[in-house]
Amino acid sequence: MKYFLSTILFLLLNMLYAQNTKSPSGTIALDFKLTPSGQPSYVVKYKNKVIISESTLGIKLKDKPALNVNFEIDNLKNSSFNESWQPVLGEQATITNHYNELVVALSQKDTHIKMNIIFRVFDEGVAFRYDFPKQKDLNYFIISDEVSQFNLTEDHKTFWIPGDFDSQEYVYNETLFSAIDTQKIDLNNGIGVKSISGKTTIQSPLMMKSPSGLYLNIFEAAVVNYPIMHLDADVKNYKLTSHLVPNAIGDKAYLQAPCVSPWRTVMMSDDARDIVGSKMILNLNEPCKIDDTSYIKPMKYVGIWWEMHVGKSTWDYAGSQNAQNAADGQLKPTGKHGATTENTKRYIDFAAKNGFDGVLVEGWNVGWEDWFGNWKEDVFDFVTPYPDFNLDEVRAYAKAKNIKMIMHHETSASVANYERHLDRAFDLMKKYDYPAVKSGYVGKIIPRGEFHDGQTMVNHFNFVARRAADYKLMLNSHESSRPTGYSRTYPNYIAAEAARGNEFNAWSNGNPPMHETILPFTRLLGGPMDYTPGIFEIKMSYYDKSKTEQVHTTLVKQLALYVTMYSPLQMAADLPENYEKYPDAFQFIKDVALDWQDSKYLEAEPGDYLTVVRKAKNSEQWFLGAITDENARQSEIKLDFLTKGKKYKAIIYEDAKDADWKKNPIAYKISTVEVTSNSKIKLNLAPGGGTAISFEPIK
Repeated sequence: MKYFLSTILFLLLNMLYAQNTKSPSGTIALDFKLTPSGQPSYVVKYKNKVIISESTLGIKLKDKPALNVNFEIDNLKNSSFNESWQPVLGEQATITNHYNELVVALSQKDTHIKMNIIFRVFDEGVAFRYDFPKQKDLNYFIISDEVSQFNLTEDHKTFWIPGDFDSQEYVYNETLFSAIDTQKIDLNNGIGVKSISGKTTIQSPLMMKSPSGLYLNIFEAAVVNYPIMHLDADVKNYKLTSHLVPNAIGDKAYLQAPCVSPWRTVMMSDDARDIVGSKMILNLNEPCKIDDTSYIKPMKYVGIWWEMHVGKSTWDYAGSQNAQNAADGQLKPTGKHGATTENTKRYIDFAAKNGFDGVLVEGWNVGWEDWFGNWKEDVFDFVTPYPDFNLDEVRAYAKAKNIKMIMHHETSASVANYERHLDRAFDLMKKYDYPAVKSGYVGKIIPRGEFHDGQTMVNHFNFVARRAADYKLMLNSHESSRPTGYSRTYPNYIAAEAARGNEFNAWSNGNPPMHETILPFTRLLGGPMDYTPGIFEIKMSYYDKSKTEQVHTTLVKQLALYVTMYSPLQMAADLPENYEKYPDAFQFIKDVALDWQDSKYLEAEPGDYLTVVRKAKNSEQWFLGAITDENARQSEIKLDFLTKGKKYKAIIYEDAKDADWKKNPIAYKISTVEVTSNSKIKLNLAPGGGTAISFEPIK
């Protein structure tokens, strides 16, 4: 009887402490309560419909009791927050950050450990994080697992990639949630290092659509001193549980109170445009910590890069290891090295002639001969050029042409080696006036046993951004963990790859036409992506008749990607001579802006199509990008975003009537019409195609 009365009393107290918090508009509601076992739980509703059913929360500790049951509520605190802030670079000049917050202060009855759960409810969705205050009963601790649940209510259509601890460079699978199975995907996909963790472990951000038409996205924000969160899917019961990436000995995170976890986010809307246009991930990160941001500028660049992917030249100077280890100990050139002084000058000339900002050179430094696949630690020193690349001569030539050089640091995933050399490498960049660096992490991570997505590597990627800021340098990371909004805090972290980029089209089964229609709903929610668009010679048989690989888009879709795939760092990735063959189409790449006053998503459906229009900062110019999957599409766009009373010249780059990504990808036409805010334009997109439009005010 005593136990029964105690249980009733607990339930009554729990009902008393049940808390409801709504978004500013009231559209989204979050209910929090403790279960009868004292476990934190939450429910999310959208327009009064349950979207996330009761889901429990908690943290498991190594060598300590788990922080997931036996909690009591010490305090509940509600507050509201509303601000506007200006990103240094971005899709819009001003971002609104408006939410209602609930802080639940908990203490565990047996251990007396205190843990807070902070909820924020936006009009786009909800976010929560774990907060460990300073306390005598918890100082240093090790997280062995996080058991945050996201329990769905329906068998959603789901866009997923496998939970690979080392790579996000996968083609998205579009299946029902119940059909998720990483063992059924094609692993002959060009990815060099794979660490897939389970049959139904998948990555976030996870984009979904319910049978009733609700769009749902599960992600995370502000991953700092913590591993990346993947998700374990219970495909029979439509449940998801957080899956943290381990370190070399199986631990997940080493922490010291006071500290916080990253935010776990659930976005939702019945309009897909709300998801793709959301700034919730950025808003959940800390404000900019850089005092002087004057050096952080958008860059449009070309580079010695694509020619290696298509086999015209090589990154290495001497070819095989045997060539390097000749009798006299000298490097013996193969004659195919791309990063020569003379070739670099050719790219500088092209950049200067066409109004570009910079030139990237890959393969300029010694070490490329024998490292790939060998798990070798001391490969690059990041300061010693090959004999045919003269740093002084290149600097002088670039300066005379008013072109900035972009440094390339391939780390060979030897992270400790890179950190040992980092300051000397950045000193060299400052000496030779390189404002930005592209880093790479190809291969298995050294220290051995670590993963690209583990706490160690997250800390490394963030450290490099912070150290670059000390030198007033911009960073563009490749093969890194995917961004979670850290570019708000360190906007010199100007871009990253962290997804399957355009390069895979050159030497693998490539990226299907729907790929670029999914990335804005997934990878790009966390920050700008260096996708390297702008390929005009679509078929690789152009370089070698025996090749069957190709880019899975039309030429015009490559133009549209400069608008749909946001980045303030954009590469015109093809060879200069290929652009010179199509100067009228190349004009759009020359004209398109990189930093935006405003962005409006006009049409959106993940996996199918996307149309966005953006206004250049401090300008009346607008640019439109529209893309589709493998299906041809037609739509009509109202131009009511244009300033009323002004006339504009619309230069329309569109697929020709017989264009097709596979059969006839380079067919396009260009037309010019006069328009106003009252006008409409019909879009005709070929299979795998797109449309790009520039709107110039008529004076």
